[in-house]
Amino acid sequence: MAVDRRSVRLGVLASVAFILVGLLGVRLWFLQTVRADELQARVDRSRTRVIQLAPERGRIFDADGRILADNERILTLAVDWKYLQRSSERDALFTKIAEWVDTDVSEMEDRYVSGYYSPFLPLPLVEDIDEPTAIAILERVEQMPGVEILNEWKRVYPYAPHAAHVVGYMGAITAEQLEDFLVRGYLRNERVGQFGVERSLEDILHGQWGYQVLEVDASNRPVNIVEEVPPINGYDVQLTIDLDAQVYIEQALETALISRRYQYAPNPLVRQPDGTYDLLDPTLPEQVPFKAPAGSAIIRRYDTGAVIAMASYPTFDNRWFEAELTGTKFKEIFPSTKPDGSPIDPDESILVNRAIQGRYNLGSTFKPFTAYAALNTGLITPEDTYVDTGYYDIYSVNQDRCARGLIRCTFKNALCGTGAPCVYGEVDVEAALAVSSDTFFYKLGEDLLVQNNGEPVFQEQVEAFGFGADTGIELPFEYDGTVPDQELKRLYAERGVISEDEGRGFYVGDSIQMSIGQGLLSASPMQLNQGYSVLASGGLVIQPTLIGAIFEPGTPDGRPGYASVYEGTVHQLSEAPIITGDLEMDEELLAPIIKGLTRVVTTGAGTIGTDIPYHSTTGEKLFFDYPDDAIPLAGKTGTAQGQGNYPWNDSSAFTAFSLDDADPYVITAYLEKAGYGSQAAAPVVKCAFMMLSGSIRGAQVRVSEPLDESSTVAAEPQRLDDVRCFNRRGGATVGLIE
Repeated sequence: MAVDRRSVRLGVLASVAFILVGLLGVRLWFLQTVRADELQARVDRSRTRVIQLAPERGRIFDADGRILADNERILTLAVDWKYLQRSSERDALFTKIAEWVDTDVSEMEDRYVSGYYSPFLPLPLVEDIDEPTAIAILERVEQMPGVEILNEWKRVYPYAPHAAHVVGYMGAITAEQLEDFLVRGYLRNERVGQFGVERSLEDILHGQWGYQVLEVDASNRPVNIVEEVPPINGYDVQLTIDLDAQVYIEQALETALISRRYQYAPNPLVRQPDGTYDLLDPTLPEQVPFKAPAGSAIIRRYDTGAVIAMASYPTFDNRWFEAELTGTKFKEIFPSTKPDGSPIDPDESILVNRAIQGRYNLGSTFKPFTAYAALNTGLITPEDTYVDTGYYDIYSVNQDRCARGLIRCTFKNALCGTGAPCVYGEVDVEAALAVSSDTFFYKLGEDLLVQNNGEPVFQEQVEAFGFGADTGIELPFEYDGTVPDQELKRLYAERGVISEDEGRGFYVGDSIQMSIGQGLLSASPMQLNQGYSVLASGGLVIQPTLIGAIFEPGTPDGRPGYASVYEGTVHQLSEAPIITGDLEMDEELLAPIIKGLTRVVTTGAGTIGTDIPYHSTTGEKLFFDYPDDAIPLAGKTGTAQGQGNYPWNDSSAFTAFSLDDADPYVITAYLEKAGYGSQAAAPVVKCAFMMLSGSIRGAQVRVSEPLDESSTVAAEPQRLDDVRCFNRRGGATVGLIE
């Protein structure tokens, strides 16, 4: 008899059904309770889109409110990444876009594969499209799925190329910077400050991103704004730079450098073993032109530290960095290698601010600090004299080693017109500075080491002026400089810069070289300017500054080219002067130094006494026509010996400061491979002081013409219109070069 199993099967089915319904119920309960918020967020995201709102970058003004860095709102065509996944659809979309905008499909493809742009933001394909084109594209958006028109900002520099090394430029976030900027809330494809104030004040200028949450329909079209957090714009920054002075010093610097290239240095004669004379470098002619490739100049107030102007040459137009250059074009304008692939000559580097990054010997411009070290330590008094015979013999070393030629034991002054070392006879501190007696300072260099039993007294004295450390100015990449001592020489020996024997100690020869600003001593023109500022202020070490004020976002515009800073809201005023030290200089010790530097630039002041022959000072021929009613000066020339001791490799330095507290300026110029300090750098400083005095006309400052993107030069040349201030007794040192 068959068993009826239908009831069993029905029971099993009922049990399975019960279990399935139970599982479904549990799943529904789980989704509606435990994961309700998460799922609701997914739904919300599917019907909303988040749009990032870019902040407007803070603007940069000069001391008078001229707008040195501004923003221009532009329209950018971008595409949502999800519409670019399939190559066939991407090609079709790019082809359609290319019909409307001036770009190639290949350029859009390059952006797609570059890996540079954030995958969380629309891919920007074409920047700065015109409004009619943008409207036409938006009217046909169904033909170009995923296409958006974004409102963005573009950096503009209305007065470029002036002050380019100070203002700086913008650039893409580099691979090395990426992690840091992402942590700080930046987007991957942002442009950030990469040089100058744009870089050093990035956090102040940038602002904070905002966003919009948009509700969209099934076609991804916005229908409602769900939430909006507006961006916070960056702070505006007013610099201490006065563009009138800036343009003038740029023109004076470039004029002097270009003109020195038409001047010549003699190829010295060297006595041969047979008694005849031959050229120092027989491969070159008797007269070798100066290369004069580069230089810098600084105008600064010594009472506040405010930098009024800072020029570096060669310079550049910072608008190139906003011009969407191809890699080939960029390398053509800013080459890093020569056509044969070899590295470019460092003398020709453009993107270097030589005013703070230059690494130079200072030549005789360092002598005032040697003099102060000797006076302040009691090594000499202002009344002590020394008989300058043109030669100096070291007294503290084994004379047998000198006789055997193992070490250099005899040093001499610079050559006079006779071809022999200059001889100045009896000199004191004041006179030694006025005529720039090397032998006087050689003796100080030896005595500062020997009389202090080898202790680094000399180093400590000059470091008090700021040498060997960065000045703290608000610019990136400042060079610290070096004050040579035993530790520095040991380090250089380890690096192979000097021999192992040389690195074993700090010797008399090192101290002698340092006394005249040579050897391993190095500093930037800003550090040299800082040192003279300390002398001018009577001992106060004041940090140089470029920042005059920081304004709340949205400083209103004034007349064309200017911001109305008086209507802006000040967020923070400069704390200048920032006093970082006080040498508390004894007036009796400082006085002979100031008098000696005053005599440098004073015609007919070379006479030491009635019974001593007249010796002209190093600067009097240049300053013979300096107006009596102009700012009274004290200054010092310097000629830093170059490679191989070839005179055409000598660099030219000069610094001067005002003796009138009503016009508290200190001006420094340094011209590389340009010859004597009195013939290249000093004319730049003289002209600048005459301009500040109102004795000559300043430069005209105009808003720049549009950038010529067909050009292949980093910056168009600029020259002084009136070069009479370069005149010296016996003829001009600089003229207009066609």
